[in-house]
Amino acid sequence: MFFCHNNCRHVVPCLHCHPHSYIRMVQHLIERCLLLHMNQQQCVKALAQYASIRPCITITVWRELEKENRDFFRAYVHAASSYRPFMGRYIQRKPSFRRRKHYWKH
Repeated sequence: MFFCHNNCRHVVPCLHCHPHSYIRMVQHLIERCLLLHMNQQQCVKALAQYASIRPCITITVWRELEKENRDFFRAYVHAASSYRPFMGRYIQRKPSFRRRKHYWKH
């Protein structure tokens, strides 16, 4: 449970009260999308729909991850484009973004 300066209680980190924890949570969710071979657009849509993360935040965190890991993302885009015909059935399944406490520690 996260407590804000206004005595608000949050089950997940609040962007305004706990920005570092919130960004780490979004980063973790993006990494889960990458494991499901999603591109940026699919990831933004999934996080908005299933985790209520605003698209501008997902895009910003995604871009920062790309800056920090250029080689990984270059290889990821190349691999994702070559697997695209085979991954269609996996991408269509509903992603599960259950939130756990250990995602927000640090």
